[in-house]
Order: sequence, then C-alpha cells, then structure tokens
Amino acid sequence: MNSQPDRFVLPFIRRSMIGAAVLALCAGNALAVNPFVVKDIRVEGIQRTEAGTVFSYLPVRVGETFDDAKATTAIKALFATGFFKDIRLEEENGVLVVLVEERPAISSVDFTGTKEFEKDMLVKALREIGVGETKIFDKAAVDRAEQELKRQYLSHGLYGVKITTTVTPIERNRVTIMFNVDEGDIAKIRQISFVGNKAFSDKELREILQLSKSGWFTWYSKADQYSKQKLTGDLESIKSLYLNNGYLEANVESTQVSITPDKRDIYLTINITEGEKYTVSGVKLEGEMFGREEELSKLILLQPGKPYSGEAQEATIKLIADRLGTFGYAFANVTANPEINRDKREAKFTFFVDPGKRAYVRHMNISGNTVTRDEVIRREFRQFESSWYDANRVKLSRDRVDRLGYFKEVKVETPESPGATDQVDVNMVVEEKPTGNFMIGGAFSQSEKFTFTASISQANFAGSGNTIGLELNTSKYNKTIAFSQTNPYFTDDGISRSFQVYLRTMRPPAVNLGLYTVRQTGGTMTFGVPFSEADTVYFGAGLERTQMETDITSPQLYKTFVAQNGGPADGIGKAQTNSIPLTAAWGRDTRDSAVTPTRGRYQRANLEIDALGDSKYYRMVYEHQWWRPVTRWMTLALRGEFDYGKGIGGSNYPVFKNFYAGGIGSVRGYESSSLGVVDPTYYDAVGGSKRIIANAELQFPFPGGGTDRSLRWFTFIDGGQVFQEKAKIRLDQMRYSAGIGLSWISPVGPLKLSYAKPLNALPGDKLERFQFQMGTGF
Repeated sequence: MNSQPDRFVLPFIRRSMIGAAVLALCAGNALAVNPFVVKDIRVEGIQRTEAGTVFSYLPVRVGETFDDAKATTAIKALFATGFFKDIRLEEENGVLVVLVEERPAISSVDFTGTKEFEKDMLVKALREIGVGETKIFDKAAVDRAEQELKRQYLSHGLYGVKITTTVTPIERNRVTIMFNVDEGDIAKIRQISFVGNKAFSDKELREILQLSKSGWFTWYSKADQYSKQKLTGDLESIKSLYLNNGYLEANVESTQVSITPDKRDIYLTINITEGEKYTVSGVKLEGEMFGREEELSKLILLQPGKPYSGEAQEATIKLIADRLGTFGYAFANVTANPEINRDKREAKFTFFVDPGKRAYVRHMNISGNTVTRDEVIRREFRQFESSWYDANRVKLSRDRVDRLGYFKEVKVETPESPGATDQVDVNMVVEEKPTGNFMIGGAFSQSEKFTFTASISQANFAGSGNTIGLELNTSKYNKTIAFSQTNPYFTDDGISRSFQVYLRTMRPPAVNLGLYTVRQTGGTMTFGVPFSEADTVYFGAGLERTQMETDITSPQLYKTFVAQNGGPADGIGKAQTNSIPLTAAWGRDTRDSAVTPTRGRYQRANLEIDALGDSKYYRMVYEHQWWRPVTRWMTLALRGEFDYGKGIGGSNYPVFKNFYAGGIGSVRGYESSSLGVVDPTYYDAVGGSKRIIANAELQFPFPGGGTDRSLRWFTFIDGGQVFQEKAKIRLDQMRYSAGIGLSWISPVGPLKLSYAKPLNALPGDKLERFQFQMGTGF
C-alpha cells in the first residue's frame, strides 16, 4: 500500500534506526536491527516502478518477523534490479517503510556528426547493450557504449575520432543522451615495408595483400584503410606464398603498425624469416587404411624430388580425409609429419591416417528457407538420415540444392551429434534470393513511336519449386503473349513437366527496309526424365500454326517461303503452315552453382523435327559450357554452341526457324541478330540454318564486392557467324570481338554490361560497342 499515515505517532529517532542498522549490516558491522512483526508495508519515492515490483523482491510479508537477515537480503535484492540508486528501510509503529530513489529513464538517444555509420544502425546497436529509449540510465553502460562506438570507428581507420557524451536531465526523472562525434579524417596506409625477404621482392609480396597504400581505386575498395582482420589474413597469405614455394620453415616474425601524431598516416613493417628452400625426399602413409593403401597413395600430391608445397600438403590431407568420408568416416584425421634434413635441405613426409569411428547421419536439418518449402530442398538430398555418412553424397546434395538457383548461398556443416561419437547431423543453411524476374522496357522512336515490352517469371512460385512465366510485348513490330509453367517434380521420382502457350507477331526491326509479317500461334508440352544425378532426357510435342504475309519489299527468302506454301507464285501475299514439332533432348549439369558457377560443365543437345506437319524440317542445337578456377579468385569460363537445321524430303528449311547471331549472348560488339546472311536488295539480316558461337571469359570478383559472389567483372573474346542452308560453313567468315564487362545479380534483378571492340568487322557490319541487359527481381 502507498498510504501516508501520521508520522508523529513514533519519534523520528526510532524510525531512522532500521536504516542505520541495515547500512551497518551491509558494511559488515555488528549493529543489528531489532526484530519486529510487520503490520503493513509501505513504499515511498516510486514514480515509474510499480509497488508490486518492490513487494515481489522483499523477503518478508505482513505478519512475519522482520530481522537483520531479511533486511540485508531486501537491500541487496532491490539494488540488484538496477531500478534504484538509493534504498532505505525504516520502521514506523510496526509498518515497514521502503524509501527508494529511482534511477532516471532514458528518454532519447541521438548522435551528431556521424557520417561513417547510419544513425538508425547505431541506435539499434546501443539498445542491444542497454542504452536506448525507455531503458534505465546506467552511467557504466553509457561509458561502455562510448568505448564500443569508438572501437567501431577505429576499425574503420578513423583513429582521430573524438566522442563527447552529454547526459541532460529532463522532467519526470528522465534524461536525454547525446553522442557528439568528431570523426576526423580516415587514416590511410602510406607505406608497407618488408624486412628479411630475399626470395620475393617487396613488389611481389604487396601484390598478394588485401591491404595496400593509397592508389587510384582505393577510394572504392578501401584497401588503404588499416584493419587488424585484413592484416591477419595478409600475414597468412605471405606465409602460404613461402610454404607453396618450398620454404618449409618460413615465418612472419612480427609486424609493426605506426601511426603519425596527426593520426592520418599509417606505416606497416612486416618482418619475415624465410629459412631454407626444401625439396621433398620421400612420402609414405601410416595408420589404419582398411587395405586401401594403394588407392590412398595415389591421392598424395607431394612428389619426391620436387620442391615442398604447403598447398599440395593441405590438398593431400583433404583428399585423403574426403575419401575416407565416402566410407562413413566423417571425423577422419590426417596429419603430415616432416623429417627435416637441414644439411641436405630435404624433408621426408609421413601422412598418418586416423579414420576414427564410422559415423551415420542422425538428422538432416535445414534452416534459412523463409520462402522455399522444406520438401523442395529435401527432394534434392542424396544423403539420407539413418544411413552411413558419405561425404560425396553430402557434397552432391549441396550442389543440387545450389543448382536450383533459388538461393544466394548454400552452406553445409556436419557437426558431431551431442552425446554420440558415431553420429553426425548434416546442417544445411540457405540464404534465399529473389527468384522472380520482372523485365520492363519502353522506347520512343520516329518509326515505332512508343513501344512497351515486359516479361515476368517466378522460378520458385510460392516456395513450391514450380516456375511460371508471362511474357508481354506490345511493340509495333513485335507483339507477344506467352504463358509457361514448369513442375520439376511432376512425379515423385523426379520426372518434370513443362508447357507453354503463345501468340507471336513478328516484323523486321525498324532499321530494316524490307517488310514482312509472321504470326505464330501454338503450344508445347515437354517431360524430363532423369537417368543419373547429372543427366536428364526430355521428350516433347507441340502444335504450331504459322501465317506469313509479304509485299514487294520483302526479302526474297520470305517470298520463296510464301510461294512454296500455297501463296501466290511471285511470293507476294499470304501463306499458312501447320507444324507438329516433336522434340528429344539431353542435358547434363555438373556445375557447383546455378547462380555463380566456378567449376563444372553444362551441356544440352536438342533435336526438333516436324515430319507430320507442313514444314518438313529438323533442327539440332548443341551447347557446351565449362568452368574451371584458374586461381582462388579467377575463373575461366568457356562456351561453345553449334546449331544446324535442314529441310526434309526436298523441302526448304522454314525461314521462320532461322538462327541469328550478334549481341549479348552470342557475339558482343555487333548489333543483336545482325550477323550472317543479308538480303541482297536491302542488306537486312535474315538469319540462317547454321550457327556457330564461341565465347571465352576470365571472370574476377569485383573489388569491394564483399561476399556478393554474383558481382563480377570479366574480360572476353567472342566469335560467331550464321550461314544459310545450302552454304558451306567457312571459319574465315567468322566475326570476332573482345572486350570487358560487368555482371551482377543485383537486389533489383540481373544486370549485365559489356563494352566490346569488333576485331575483324567488314564494311556493312552493324556495330554496337556498348550493350546491356537488365531486369528487376522480386
């Protein structure tokens, strides 16, 4: 209760005696409280705290005896809440009076002068450590917050930062906290020096470091801003460089980091002990190998007579451990023990194999899938619960999930199950990415006026793994309405089903002088049957009606088609064909990622034939893509495509099935679909029945891209050409280009830019050096 009874009933000296006694007890003195029976309990001094909160911490209730032990416990308990900065206990005619002085509450936390960090992020971070709006003010917590804030600035190279904290009392026992920040200038690395290096020059060592002195691009990469974490990584890179080149005993002895008095310049000095360069004199295996000594010996990459390589040693350990992992030995331990002969500068290595216990998988756990359903991921698993652990199957499961293309990143960990030495849990952590793609474009030109194009697709609709797509195009010269749907698991054993219905109207681009109109209406259905982990065969059928209309300006190829398919003899007019295309295809996918592959292959072969309809043709497409890491940060990507079409039974290959080349996706630097055969009258590209495309790229992570693997720049060489049905394929007619580009799966969708220089363009070729594709994701 909070009533205020008459305080003159009991003399003041009697009332204050308990407070004095309690203080003495807390200080360890002998003064004690005279016990009394509590008739009532009253709390005074509270403003925000509920009286019930205070009552809940008191170790005494009405009717109980209050003594020195309970007084000490009560004082400690109330102070421990952190709500009060002063507490007194008094007795007034049998009433226990608890007098408190509350700590002020924080009304607001604000910052001035912060440029390096977002204010909202700082407010959130400080709230997590107890300094935030409505929190109880604690001077010690505010001091910790100030030091943590200063530490964050130091980690960003702002060594001259000054922080002044102002605490201002306001009404109702509250305070405002203001952090006044003077960030100062960012300290830049002015020099990196090395001491003790002989085998490698200063320049060679600087090239492998993340840190660098200020240069042209460091304003973006921030490599000239000192970071202890980056320095630690750089020291490991230096040591690895020496170990990989035979310096078995090389070591980075010490580093000195010096900052100028004005805290603007940093000087790094790295002291290296190289030691001698060693040659491998011999290698052998020891330990439990289950009779597989010969098999495991072939995995040893260190070769007698060759210089020692730390990279080869670590790779050997991993290969042997991974191989044992395929037999269920998830915790196999392989160690390399060198016997060093310093006189001969040789080292003999013994790889000791300890397979440990054979383990089986207890649980397969998935986390991070906020959109994608569990079953969509689990059906890609090839490692199963309650079966022996198999490292290859775990890796295959990870790769298959990554190849779905639904996730930015897929990670797998295999920790030991708690309380068991022969069980592991396979924990897969995924990070969702936008799987929808919305592309929109508009343009205004003298010939086409306003045009609008749009397409929308969702590769993981509602997390089901199904893909749906809708394409719209309202250009004056090209109109398209198409709907498609793919179910990758139409049956439980992985047979997929895809279908598409479409209506297309195609006319030549505005830059072409010859006119024609092609209208196509149709639909297709395709089933995919997997027959291995990487291979799938497809079978499909479709119906398609094609209507073509020409005039006197039309290219001769289109006039010929009209004349041969029921149109006027001169080819000027209308013709219609009905096609029943049957398809058979094969695909193989061994990429380590569908989004940003660095290793593996992607192959597809497709045969389309119409022997039942009017067109009478067959069409073959073969594509092969190949990725291989050249270094830990550079990937070589090669792509080749060969396409061939021909009429059946004396029929000409239908012109509306022609292949085209030029632009992003084929030969950059040339206008889209501009290469190949041209109409002799107007020199407009009309495509052809044969096509060759070849691309080579060296892909690099973009400086400053952080952990975003999709942000890459690349250099490339392209080649390609299109040939007519009766013409021979001549490589001397190929067109080539080279250039640089940038690709990024950005938060708003895929983006690809390229700048190319045609290498052997001829008069009449249509060039376009800068090209781009972009869309938006959802």
